Amino acid sequence: MIGAAFFDRFHAYIPGWEIPKMRPSFFTQRYGFIVDYLAEFFRERRKRSFADDIDCYFSLCDSLNQRDVIAVRKTVSGLLKQMFAHGEYMKDDIRECLEYAMQVRRRVKEQLKKNGGMEFYDVHFSYIDKETLEEHFVSVKGQGGGGLIPEGQGKPSVVHTIGLSDKDMPGVYRIEMQVTAGSGKLAMSGLWNSTAAKEQFKIAFDYFKANASRISGARKVLELDFHLHVVDLQNSGVLRDLSLASLVAFS
Repeated sequence: MIGAAFFDRFHAYIPGWEIPKMRPSFFTQRYGFIVDYLAEFFRERRKRSFADDIDCYFSLCDSLNQRDVIAVRKTVSGLLKQMFAHGEYMKDDIRECLEYAMQVRRRVKEQLKKNGGMEFYDVHFSYIDKETLEEHFVSVKGQGGGGLIPEGQGKPSVVHTIGLSDKDMPGVYRIEMQVTAGSGKLAMSGLWNSTAAKEQFKIAFDYFKANASRISGARKVLELDFHLHVVDLQNSGVLRDLSLASLVAFS
């Protein structure tokens, strides 16, 4: 059986429903390149890389792991080579390629996340404009937008909360929960290695277990394992008060 580590090496994933069905009108009646010539052209183009051109205007966020960075850079390089074969492009051209590359790479991570891989649960893609120092978040279409909090009905097991960090800075945070068959264990990630934050999660979890029958009669806590992941959407720092929002996520 092919494991998640194999699929994590995919650079991009394009859903079939986003590709238009072939129509006779798509085929040209004019001259085109013969396949042998086109294949040789593509082979020669592989010798050149435009992956580092991202660094002229943008920097990738620290939450991308090495495989994410390699995938995004290679996808951007390929797009620039095909769309701007003459080698002349502007900042907005790179931005367009970068956002698309991050989106199709994020789709790979979203699929791995749905398959239950805890190690792929940290899905947080963004880049920083070096000129304005503004951070831009990249989401997939299925999430309903690119804002900090997607519009419309929220996804189950996802809670957004606001509060002050340990630096007295207001921030927006996302708490994501995944439930699998198990024995009532709790796993946590994305907590800035903060003992205080982990303790608040444990308090909320203990309260949930003790009162599960009143909070949600359908919950059989001892037959499930819970994994909570916190995403700091604005890099504000450790959230002071997590217990209530995490209790809502458990419920």
